[in-house]
Amino acid sequence: MVKDLFERIQQNKGPLGKWASQAEGYFVFPKLEGELGPRMTFKGKEILNWSINDYLGLANHPEVRKVDAEAAAQYGAAYPMGARMMSGHTSIHEQLENELAAFVNKEAAYLLNFGYQGIMSCIDALVTKNDIIVYDVDAHACIIDGVRLHMGKRFTYKHNDLESMEKNLQRATKMAAETGGGILFITEGVFGMRGQQGKLKEIVEMKKKYNFRLLVDDAHGFGTLGKTGAGAGEEQGCQDGIDVYFSTFAKSMASIGAFLAADKDIIDYLKYNLRSQMFAKSLPMIQTIGALKRLQLLRDNPSLKDKLWENVNALQNGLKSHGFNIGDTNTCVTPVYLEGSIPEAMIMVNDLRENYGIFLSIVVYPVIPKGMILLRMIPTASHSLQDIEETLTAFDAIYEKLTNGTYKRIAEETVESM
Repeated sequence: MVKDLFERIQQNKGPLGKWASQAEGYFVFPKLEGELGPRMTFKGKEILNWSINDYLGLANHPEVRKVDAEAAAQYGAAYPMGARMMSGHTSIHEQLENELAAFVNKEAAYLLNFGYQGIMSCIDALVTKNDIIVYDVDAHACIIDGVRLHMGKRFTYKHNDLESMEKNLQRATKMAAETGGGILFITEGVFGMRGQQGKLKEIVEMKKKYNFRLLVDDAHGFGTLGKTGAGAGEEQGCQDGIDVYFSTFAKSMASIGAFLAADKDIIDYLKYNLRSQMFAKSLPMIQTIGALKRLQLLRDNPSLKDKLWENVNALQNGLKSHGFNIGDTNTCVTPVYLEGSIPEAMIMVNDLRENYGIFLSIVVYPVIPKGMILLRMIPTASHSLQDIEETLTAFDAIYEKLTNGTYKRIAEETVESM
């Protein structure tokens, strides 16, 4: 007897979906309203927002808003209408690619209409069933989903662990010799949950001993790290050793889209083999022209990154001086690690939002170990030092309630009354 396909779905909503009735609209799929920025509205109240990736504050920059509006007026939302290979190619797309390639010190670049599908497709295009993939166990979901497309062997190494990297490169080297394939090594420039930089310099050094190619997802590093803002490779002085560089426009560029950068022959290959781009609509002119303006501001106004890091340092140093554990982040991503249960975490976040006007992202098991709570904060150039002081005061208050058992008691009372 053939089962109804939907029977499983109706019985098992998935690890996140099972919490939908309690969490939707508040802890997940929250509706933030008002102009994008540090101060927005949630459930009718003003909140101080630490949960958007507008690192450089470009989303509401007057020059950006002006160019976006002019591009929309000139081209509308549809142009160019069609897949880029067949009918959606313009000189403006080429100009943006040339400027991006020069900015990240690569020979060529190729635009992607979405970052998530773009890097998945890039992984798929770079390897065959004979090739071996080695990647960080804490890699972003887009990388994991790209690896899932791979029909050959893959190995994960312990997060940022050099010994584990080398052990798995040895395994991959042995297997590639048997299959007649090559090795693709994948890591991130910045790990977006915990804030550590990937160990790019050390990985590049391993190329002297092992024959592999390196793909780096630098979504959180582009615009925030390096002397010019060209990312984690520039920050660590090893950009030349990155074979394929990827970043998205959804962080520092405050838009939609992404790009790949590499030697020209690799980009030429990807242009004709990236299925997600060959069979999808081209990046619209609003985003393409808007990205040119954003790149110009990022490139020509180092004060934007300076202000970002002023806020990052003030927030992170303030948290540490108040006794909070922010792990070993060395980027803008600011995690705060606390001990507590999931019910305590939910009560605490509710208290932060309702009584202190602080909105941020919460991460609990199974993403992190049981008994841990991670509050992730994204400081931007738009935040103020007053915002930081207000947040530190609120954190002192919630920490006291967490440690004296207030949140545990409220959580237990809430369960009993249900």
